[in-house]
Amino acid sequence: MSLPTSSIPQPQTTGKYLVLLNEEQVDTGIQVLSDRTGIQNFAHARDFADAPPPEQLASNEPLVFDNLGVAVVSLDPEQLQAANIAVASSSALLTIEPERIVYAIQNPRLLPFGEDVPQVPSSDSVSVSIDYLKGYRDGVNQLVDSILQSERAVAEEFSSLASNAEFTWGLQQTKVNTSSHSGLGIKVAVLDTGMDLTHPDFVGRTIVEKSFIEGETVQDGNGHGTHCIGTACGSRLPAVLPRYGVAYNAEIYAGKVLSNEGSGADGGILGGINWAIASGCPIISMSLGARVLPGQKYSDVYEQVAQRALAQGTLIIAAAGNDSFRQFGLVFPVSHPANCPSILAVAAVTDKLRPASFSNGGTQPDGGQIDIAAPGVDIYSSWFMPTRYNTISGTSMATPHVAGIAALYAEATGARGQELWSQLTRNALRLSSRSRDVGNGLAQAIQ
Repeated sequence: MSLPTSSIPQPQTTGKYLVLLNEEQVDTGIQVLSDRTGIQNFAHARDFADAPPPEQLASNEPLVFDNLGVAVVSLDPEQLQAANIAVASSSALLTIEPERIVYAIQNPRLLPFGEDVPQVPSSDSVSVSIDYLKGYRDGVNQLVDSILQSERAVAEEFSSLASNAEFTWGLQQTKVNTSSHSGLGIKVAVLDTGMDLTHPDFVGRTIVEKSFIEGETVQDGNGHGTHCIGTACGSRLPAVLPRYGVAYNAEIYAGKVLSNEGSGADGGILGGINWAIASGCPIISMSLGARVLPGQKYSDVYEQVAQRALAQGTLIIAAAGNDSFRQFGLVFPVSHPANCPSILAVAAVTDKLRPASFSNGGTQPDGGQIDIAAPGVDIYSSWFMPTRYNTISGTSMATPHVAGIAALYAEATGARGQELWSQLTRNALRLSSRSRDVGNGLAQAIQ
């Protein structure tokens, strides 16, 4: 059977490189890189008022993100060889990777085969005793009974909530509608295609904006970013019901790291992360990524960036990706950069709490796991004017649900970094689907 995967962007690079520096030897690392490659005059993000301008990011001039310990440089073949030798011989330089192009994880095409896809058991056989098999069968039967009882309770509850026109189904299933918290005082950075700053539902809100795309302001000409910001931080009382936003009192940090066409480079993403950390944002939401092929390892640069962010009290939450066609039994690996172990990877579920047909899974043996799930099918939220609202699907829509819920926990408990991660996953609603597909379960708001 020919699978319709041609519309999925293939991995692409820009020709630049990301150089990971030892965070305790950043200046030494820059000096070693300069000595070995001849590159001079490194610009530093710390030297700019809030963040390097888009023109700086788009140029071939070397740039260092000080909060992350990463340099973005242009290298010819000889310089690249010299840099790789320097990595092998100096503890101040850790690794070099090509800079990738990333995309807004777009609204997938939902195929008319239903969302509930049966799991095919492994055909692997083992030699075990009859007594062991009987005990295993009894244990499985008990587990199945428990799951069915739990799902019946969930189904009954959803049936009573679905008719509630005041809240979207996503806010109901994640218990946001009954939470007493609003994200007050919490800075939430959404790195995406920007935001429609003229949208009437956001009048009077605290919004800090920054564009990392040359020639484009934060004003969203795509819609994707406005939709994600709406879900994470939308109004408590929108002009038109239902309410769609989670952390309605959070401070919005809108970083445009993707163009109005929906694409951007790693350098801009890292620039947005650096800006968010420097601005004191404990939560970064990224509904973006690049396709990962089976067997492809996660980025060591992004993994270290995520670890360093957690150490500084910032949790990065990212979309798992929409490459899968579960109707055909095809599950793709979690996208870059969500596949990094230290980035919270979010899968999408339907209103029946089943994995969405397009949602990627934790299929890789080394990293690339799903950590948590959230509503991601038929999600209603804000859109650029004059359309105002739109209903779309994707792990992009699931991710801001989790980011907004993280803001509620951050407000209520003061948790940051790894502890915030733990609270989100520990309090998730366990689902019957495999952890490969839904992680620890459905994100739940603190009450």
